[in-house]
Amino acid sequence: MTRRLPVDPIAEAKRQWLAHGWDDAADGMTVVTSVIRAHQLLMASIDRALRPFDLSFSRFEMLRLLAFTREGRMPMASAIARLQVHPTSVTNTVDRLVRDALVTREPHPTDGRAALLVLTAEGRRQVDAATAALNGVFADLGLGDDDAVALVRIIARFRKGAGDFADPMPVPDPL
Repeated sequence: MTRRLPVDPIAEAKRQWLAHGWDDAADGMTVVTSVIRAHQLLMASIDRALRPFDLSFSRFEMLRLLAFTREGRMPMASAIARLQVHPTSVTNTVDRLVRDALVTREPHPTDGRAALLVLTAEGRRQVDAATAALNGVFADLGLGDDDAVALVRIIARFRKGAGDFADPMPVPDPL
């Protein structure tokens, strides 16, 4: 943990932006640097919680995604789509999980070009223990419930506006 600074460096950066006449960009710069700093703080907490399990957050996410499925298996393409990261990153993550015997690859039963990712018993044990540790972080982020809900809503609006997801299609009325 770093020592507390006597002044908020993001507030100082905004002051500098304004002093240099970049008024139209000052709020945006403040948003971006605030979100990036919050990300750094959250990732540090997550890394501390996952360190005893020798898992990165990306490895944890893959294991948890597989553990959420009924049979602990899913096609690699589905994992890539759900994790919203570059396919190469998923492949590298899976390679490390396979190396550590937490996941195996199996041929897809109907698509000869595809692979199924399968959670091993050790992978399930590891992700369950890591989830319990992470839930300790998630349960105490230092935000009140109202702030947490407001923050998620604001970020969801931003993500939707950026094209990250769309509202689900309405369900048609029965005939």
